[in-house]
Amino acid sequence: MASLPPLLASETVAAQLLDMKPAEFRALVKAGHLPKGREIAPGYVRWVTDDLRAIASGAAIDGGIDW
Repeated sequence: MASLPPLLASETVAAQLLDMKPAEFRALVKAGHLPKGREIAPGYVRWVTDDLRAIASGAAIDGGIDW
């Protein structure tokens, strides 16, 4: 059976999805360049993988992007 892509990602997995080290990812979140994670339960913070894909493709930018 094929594995399903995650709907939510931990900080480590979110960083891996963007090809970053967790410390780099954390710094970009802290600086406001990447969205904060969502606390889905006490102590469990996760990032929506569709949001990360939108950032990577440029779809999350207001007004679009010209390549």
